[in-house]
Amino acid sequence: MDTPRVGIPEHLAGRMSMAEQHEYLRSRFTRRGMLRAGAAGAGAVAGTGLLGAGTSAYAKPLSPTLLTSPATTRVDGHLVAPFGRHLAFGADPKTQMRISWAVPFAVKRPFVRVGLKPWDLSQRIPAEVRTLHTPALSKKLPAVDQVYLHAALDNLRPGQTYYYGVGHDGWDPADTQHFGTIGTFRTAPARAGKFTFTAFGDQGVSYHALGNDQVILGQNPAFHLHAGDICYADNSGAGKPDDVYDARTWDQFLAQTETVAKTVPWMVTTGNHDMEAWYSPNGYGGQSARWALPENGFDPKHSPGVYSFVYGNVGIVALDANDVSYEITANTGYSGGKQTAWLDRRLRELRGRQDVDFIVVFFHHCTFSTTNSHASDGGVRDTWLPLFEKHQVDLVINGHNHVYERTDAIKGQRVSKKVPIGGTVDSSREGIVYVTAGAAGKSLYDFPVPDSYEGHVKDLDSVPTFHWVKGGGKHKEEVEWSRVRYTDYSFLAVESEPGRHPRLRVTALAETGARIDHFEVTRGAP
Repeated sequence: MDTPRVGIPEHLAGRMSMAEQHEYLRSRFTRRGMLRAGAAGAGAVAGTGLLGAGTSAYAKPLSPTLLTSPATTRVDGHLVAPFGRHLAFGADPKTQMRISWAVPFAVKRPFVRVGLKPWDLSQRIPAEVRTLHTPALSKKLPAVDQVYLHAALDNLRPGQTYYYGVGHDGWDPADTQHFGTIGTFRTAPARAGKFTFTAFGDQGVSYHALGNDQVILGQNPAFHLHAGDICYADNSGAGKPDDVYDARTWDQFLAQTETVAKTVPWMVTTGNHDMEAWYSPNGYGGQSARWALPENGFDPKHSPGVYSFVYGNVGIVALDANDVSYEITANTGYSGGKQTAWLDRRLRELRGRQDVDFIVVFFHHCTFSTTNSHASDGGVRDTWLPLFEKHQVDLVINGHNHVYERTDAIKGQRVSKKVPIGGTVDSSREGIVYVTAGAAGKSLYDFPVPDSYEGHVKDLDSVPTFHWVKGGGKHKEEVEWSRVRYTDYSFLAVESEPGRHPRLRVTALAETGARIDHFEVTRGAP
């Protein structure tokens, strides 16, 4: 690994929390005169119409010397063109959408145009500017300045297709030469109907990641869930002081993902590779600068990957498992139990809603997995598993392990019902199925036993594995719940069908589009 220049003393290097790393890096680089910009951007531009208010938790204005003149789209001869468009819902997908993008240099008066027809983008909405400065954390990495822009669209019509374009002074998407950059999005319908969403984790930047994106487009999903380890700017992910992150990888990722994320809301949460100590005490300042997610979690300013929303008859809950992990402990316990208390309240609220049939929870670290790499995290089991069962969560989606694996129905960490390929489980009575969908694009892991999937079934009664225990140790175990295993690139497609007998049809698809696994989740009468 490239040797970092942070100079952290050896006796501290192995046991500094994320907050301690942040304090050390800030003091170190500030003394050297290397701190040139705030960690996450300028305050929101006050606006009217559809723009929602809000400012970054780490706000600081751009230097005026970086701003372009109103009449140009060039800085030092370089074309300043928007890239990396990505959508996200607000807390209410029926009426709220967030549009985010990047520019290679700072620009003057960024905005979004939006309308109901591509030739009539009459509504112009100012955008919020969030900047990031990353010092040269390694001898082989340069200092990097990045600019991210966000517009909050509220008071939208449910079930409506909108057209939009992003721009700034000198670059107007309504101009003929830029008309090809117009994108679309669709809000959630007022009444629940059949829809599909997709999910995976551990994507990064690669040909396989791009391949999965293209197959996802073919599913025509209403939204996509990304279970963390988003781009791997921090390729170590150990949460230690010698982790080094290349901020430029984020822009490569956003450019790669734009083909899908400019149309499909890309709902991300936080993995261990997404903790970057320089930007904020818990390492999430970079994520806050690059994404605009629902702000209804327990602490949206400092924990952007914790939130929830309801689409149709499905409640979605995103969690930050770094807070409870026994394996990677740089952020373990950082919320002081507030995230878990919020989870308990939110699951209770969702289960009490008459319009919500299913609850899907997604986060990074695995509740149940048998890979030779990370396996299962006992912290997740100890802290959140009782709440999943208490509130009858219907499906749990994880990443972290770069494979596809799913369990039988589980109650109390034991198999409550075998769910073969093509099987059905009543989650209100028979337990929860847990899915690891971490084969989105990064290098793959393996299992201690052969794969077991459609067309290649090797059913085993018992699988040797381990889970992480408090203090960072491994506890060996023989488990019966590993039902389907697949070691190639893949993702999930979940179709929700409301009605008198609602169901979730869960399908695992390979990067080629071939079906690996499928099962159904139903709920009996209340």
